[in-house]
Amino acid sequence: MNCSRNWLVGAMVAVAICAGGMRSAQAADYANPHLLVSAARLNEMLKRDDVRLVDVRPKADYDAGHLPGAVSIPADAVNDPDAHVEGARLSDDRLAALFGSRGIGRNTQVVLYDDNGGFHSARLFWMLEYLGHRKAAILNGGIQKWTAEGHRLSLEQPKVRPAPFTPTPNERRIATADWLLERRSDPDVVLVDVRPPAVRAKGYIPWARSIPWAQNLNPDRTMKSADALLAHFASHGVTPDRNIATHCQDGKASGHSYFTLRLLGFARIRSYDRSWAEWGADPDLPKVMPAGG
Repeated sequence: MNCSRNWLVGAMVAVAICAGGMRSAQAADYANPHLLVSAARLNEMLKRDDVRLVDVRPKADYDAGHLPGAVSIPADAVNDPDAHVEGARLSDDRLAALFGSRGIGRNTQVVLYDDNGGFHSARLFWMLEYLGHRKAAILNGGIQKWTAEGHRLSLEQPKVRPAPFTPTPNERRIATADWLLERRSDPDVVLVDVRPPAVRAKGYIPWARSIPWAQNLNPDRTMKSADALLAHFASHGVTPDRNIATHCQDGKASGHSYFTLRLLGFARIRSYDRSWAEWGADPDLPKVMPAGG
């Protein structure tokens, strides 16, 4: 890291911490606030014809009560059951067919929600962006925030008309094992391991920095403020001037930090969707394993 980058990181941390101490006077805004929707705003958005609300919880939970007008795409529905890598996503064409069958077209405003702080929603957000869809957002605080603010649930399953969804994959949003390996010594590339410490301790990529995804959230499972998040990531050397890749165990949690950094305005951000499930199983890839592991 050169002197100018040291200065930049230090300045960002100082500004963010200072802003955090002044939140009661003026809160810092997210660079891409349209990616995160409040319950109150979503309640207004549901009056629009172009909005498609997607429940990413298990189908049984959806059937027990969901947000009005929501369609169901359980988190595991995007996984390929025949893939040799655990949790690997469906092919681009099959994902496009899945999204299209739920009425998601080019101009559809998608709002995703779950019951775990966006853990599952964020992976679908990443998939939509990777496939070229430009109008996706996540409900801040999920279904808990929706009900806590007095909004109703529904048992009705809406009838939707399938929409054409043509995938236009953006390779700048995805990392592969080869991509990471080729850049392991590049000071402008930062690999972020978002897994909990206890999971990471079972094996990890040597140059990955540990920044658990759950640290993106407040205790009520809403997203932390922009100033707090900027300070948090900058303290680990994750700054907007760098090329960032996120990874986790099997692709799910990786999307959460991808989404968080997109919310903060990071432009050069991608997800290693196959993550440790692929990397850890490949004997030719470098890794750190516990003694006897």
